[in-house]
Amino acid sequence: MSTDIPSPTANESTRSEHQLRRGSLGVFGVTFFVISAAAPLTAMAGGAPVAMLLGNGPGVPGAYLLTAITLLVFAVGYTAMARHHTSTGAFYSYVTRGLRQQLGGAAAYLALLSYNAMQIGLWGLFGAAVAGFFTDEFDLDVKWWIFVLIGIAIVAVLGYRQIDLSVKVLSVLVAAEFLVVIILAVVIAIKGGDFGTTSLSITPLTPSALTTGSLPIALLFCFASFVGFEATSIYSEEAKDPKRTVPRATFLAVGTIGIVYTAVTFLMVNGAGVGNIPDYIAQLADPTSFLFELSNSYIGPWYTTIMRILFITSVFAAVLAFHNAVARYTYALGREGLLPNHLGRTHRAHQSPHVGSVVQSAVAFVVVMIFVLAGQDPILALFTWLTNLGTLGVIALMASASFAVVAFFLRHRDLDRNALRTLVAPVVAGVALVAILIYAISNFGLLISSGGVLVWLLPSLLLVAAVLGAIASVVLRSHSPQRYAEMGRHRE
Repeated sequence: MSTDIPSPTANESTRSEHQLRRGSLGVFGVTFFVISAAAPLTAMAGGAPVAMLLGNGPGVPGAYLLTAITLLVFAVGYTAMARHHTSTGAFYSYVTRGLRQQLGGAAAYLALLSYNAMQIGLWGLFGAAVAGFFTDEFDLDVKWWIFVLIGIAIVAVLGYRQIDLSVKVLSVLVAAEFLVVIILAVVIAIKGGDFGTTSLSITPLTPSALTTGSLPIALLFCFASFVGFEATSIYSEEAKDPKRTVPRATFLAVGTIGIVYTAVTFLMVNGAGVGNIPDYIAQLADPTSFLFELSNSYIGPWYTTIMRILFITSVFAAVLAFHNAVARYTYALGREGLLPNHLGRTHRAHQSPHVGSVVQSAVAFVVVMIFVLAGQDPILALFTWLTNLGTLGVIALMASASFAVVAFFLRHRDLDRNALRTLVAPVVAGVALVAILIYAISNFGLLISSGGVLVWLLPSLLLVAAVLGAIASVVLRSHSPQRYAEMGRHRE
């Protein structure tokens, strides 16, 4: 009897043995990973004050709410496909299934660059935060990059081992940063606005406040605060019942982050006085000290010290989450032939993508040391340049994934006949994301607080990565037509 299914070759059998640890993550495990990447305390202390200063001032809470609604619309189509497609390749596999192999290869390399840029850029913020804390609290002058090297070593160990260990670490860190932010918000709500002298005002959530100043700039910073939530599908091969876990974790993450960001920024604006926000932040030596100034005033210096410690752990949690995402992307692309085969291996005992984890740690070390040897500032250069580059890449990937969802369901109408999920929502999200991407690129100089060659050089890296990924898919087609045909396939 003949069969259309070819017998597995030795290489294919070997690849099938290298699988991720199945059924190890539930809804909350996946949610902890993606909320950790979004880093709520880091967003409220770092991104929100800058959005208030450069964007729409007291209208930032409304901008966060608008961003959350946009991302929920994106999640409708994204999770519709997640119910029928499982792969740790996430954006890469979605784009491949919807828009075919060449664009899938482009998305693969774009994702690698984007998530690496986010992870490595965050090391700059981590190093600066820890060094500043040691200087202020203990009068110790330690180079920022020393703390980064220690952090890279710890993340390397956690990423190498089975994913359960990372979940336990992240669950504690995420719970702690949520708690400390919510306590401050509750105290502001109880004591009143304008440093406890007036009642709270609903003005920050009104349309007039939303359109104050530059709403598009505010939306860019708000959007950057959510980056990481979309990584739910990266963990689909390790999730329990991924067809339910991934959609639930996605909506839970967006909903939780959106509510917290909106509520906390509403109380931050009230805390300093609705009419005082841009001027108050402008007179601070560092806009990122705004949240800590509120903590000093409403609770006391002792609480601010706790918040500064948890700010450090918040950044560390985000770094660890992005490290795990990069390691899994590397594993997926090695498994499918877009990267060297040995990158698609998992650890025999931990069933972790240990090779991808080691490679990511090595890349982070090299890039950080390049910035150190060049004498670049950890915040103004390493953090600002790379995280904004990563944000651009993720926006492009989300837009591509939205249109890929439409194409996928047009070819597979029998899987889901709900036009709202498979056509309307993804088209609306895709168009909105393209508009955001165009505006972000046109204002990239403002986002990185720099001009000159960097304004076009950094965004051009995304195009270079996409072209290299498309070329890699063509090379795969010539060397291994079968693996090319199976790019991005669904994995039970």
